[in-house]
Amino acid sequence: MASEQGPLPHLLVGITFVTGLVDAFSYVALGHVFVANMTGNSVFFGFALAGVGDVSVVASLLALVAFLIGAAIGGRLARMSRPHRGRLLAAACAAQSVLVLAAAIVAVTGGPGSRAVRLPLVALLALAMGSQNAVVRRLGLPEVSTNVLTTTLAGLAGDPGGASSPAVRARRVAAVVALVAGACAGGALLRWVGHSAPLWAAAGLLLGCAAVAFAAARSPRAAAWH
Repeated sequence: MASEQGPLPHLLVGITFVTGLVDAFSYVALGHVFVANMTGNSVFFGFALAGVGDVSVVASLLALVAFLIGAAIGGRLARMSRPHRGRLLAAACAAQSVLVLAAAIVAVTGGPGSRAVRLPLVALLALAMGSQNAVVRRLGLPEVSTNVLTTTLAGLAGDPGGASSPAVRARRVAAVVALVAGACAGGALLRWVGHSAPLWAAAGLLLGCAAVAFAAARSPRAAAWH
């Protein structure tokens, strides 16, 4: 029920939109590497090992390693502290926004074209996305994974009879729409505004999500979705 989850579903859909923004930036501006979608990035790493396609072995491997480190840190902190889910998400979004802001500053000052700048950008963004994924897994809404659609799409297609609740189906659809919309927005910002624009937008949205989650966790109704 909605009261059992509070604003979490809406916030996770917003974070899924952020994932689209960030992966649009990484794929287009950093040279065929994903920093959030590790399924696709693992495939790219295989391509790079085989020497096919314009894919960097170093960038793909760095993204994988940084994502795993971020996930390990995020998961450990979530297990150790066990705060209200709203506070946990607020802290995660705030920390992630700092990493994305740092990446935006690096992109502005150095430009993402050179290898010396590209690799730090990959590391910062993959670290942020890994920590996000680990925290989202602790929130108890598996239908909104924020950074991969394979399971979400399978859930939609594999439930034609409506065994899942309308709320679950709505979240799955919203997650798909949000990721596609975020990628589209990221591409448009890259094309029409500037190479760092998706990162500034992502950082701003993450700060907004952090503020909403923190405020909601302090409200009188917060105990209903602890």
